[in-house]
Amino acid sequence: MTNKNKLAHSFKSAWQVMDKKETQKAMNFCEDYKTFLNNKTERTCAADIVKRAQKRGFVSIESVINTGKPLKEGQKIFALNREKSVILFVIGEKKLEQGMHIVGSHIDAPRLDLKPFPLYEDSEMAFLKTHYYGGIKKYQWTTIPLEMHGVVFTEDDKKVDINIGASDDDPIFTISDLLPHLGKDLNQKKLGEAITGEALNVIIGSIPLKDEDKDAIKLNMLNILHQKYDIKEIDFTTSEIEIVPAGKARDLGLDRSMVHSYGQDDRVCSYAGLQAIFDIDSPKKTAVGMFMDKEEVGSQGNTGSQSAYFEHCLAELIALQGNISILSVRRALAKTQVLSADVGAAYDPNYASAYEKQNSAHLGKGILLAKYTGARGKGGCNDANAEFVSEVTRIFNNAQVTWQIGELGKVDQGGGGTIAYILANAGADVIDCGTPVISMHAPYEVTSKADVYMSYKAYNAFLDR
Repeated sequence: MTNKNKLAHSFKSAWQVMDKKETQKAMNFCEDYKTFLNNKTERTCAADIVKRAQKRGFVSIESVINTGKPLKEGQKIFALNREKSVILFVIGEKKLEQGMHIVGSHIDAPRLDLKPFPLYEDSEMAFLKTHYYGGIKKYQWTTIPLEMHGVVFTEDDKKVDINIGASDDDPIFTISDLLPHLGKDLNQKKLGEAITGEALNVIIGSIPLKDEDKDAIKLNMLNILHQKYDIKEIDFTTSEIEIVPAGKARDLGLDRSMVHSYGQDDRVCSYAGLQAIFDIDSPKKTAVGMFMDKEEVGSQGNTGSQSAYFEHCLAELIALQGNISILSVRRALAKTQVLSADVGAAYDPNYASAYEKQNSAHLGKGILLAKYTGARGKGGCNDANAEFVSEVTRIFNNAQVTWQIGELGKVDQGGGGTIAYILANAGADVIDCGTPVISMHAPYEVTSKADVYMSYKAYNAFLDR
């Protein structure tokens, strides 16, 4: 063996490491994953997670609290927060005060939200005004097919679910772009300034309501919505309606090795974490899967990771183990270990100048560990300590998980963050650990099926110990 083979290291492709049987497992694993990606909003994701959990014996935290009975090893509990975030617990052999193993992901994704009064008519067309949510490149949202999803609460407090564009028989929507023949002035603008936020207006119709002179097309759109959903214009003010890219998740590549879909940041890690905790029955420490909202806008609000909801749930469960001291909650968090399950940037040779190749993740080389995120000097990041990084990599190696380590692009290029710092601030050991993605935050993103499967294996090995 040469000195190079003894001393040097390079990360291998998971496709080369997996045998034929495991390769097929990875391909099969992503079939249901693609179905999961049909959940286009955080509300539908949360509802699907709860439905899947209940089928596997999870019961609501409210029902557990109401019994007042002590927790049992292997007991499975879900906590649904305002229909937008979910936390799953599999109670361990050790008491919660001795810490937990957590895989924390998020189920919201960049999108366009309707404004409170969105509908208007201009030049023989009807439009919806939007306010973008999360970090998007606005020019990417023009001309693509769009769907509409959300909820409306009517004046008589009736909840109405909106879903237009998902079915093959449904119409879709779009945002116009300027033809190149007239684009002289537009072409002089910087890419990030060519399309403004106020220009992201969605085309929804063009037929006027007969016998109406003013705003006849707008009135026709309201009439269609009233007939289909029994809603009026005022009901937009008490709604949450999202505009998202249309279409289902698809296989990408002649070899079908990749997944192409909207919302893989961060529903890929959410799905992998969900399947990982479903495959756990009696862990030594309580296993927790977090599927949170609002990460794309800073994790704030009562459904985001910065809320006290998780600590409230933890306090309730600790009380059922015979301790109602706030100190027990703090001890539990201080002895907890966390994988912040959020996607990372995969190296894209089409934009090589933004990356430092040697320290970038690559599609197909397994789950990505990121010791730190942040921006320009690690600002705003959690920086995992070497002891915890070593422990996590040993867990992965023992479970035959293909993994790699990297960072988000060149040092001064930009940066980003995850929910890692939030639980780290509470005293937990945390490291970012997620699936590499190409075209992150674009309307359609790309993942490797091998990496999706390795994410599941990694999360399962971390939780089930």
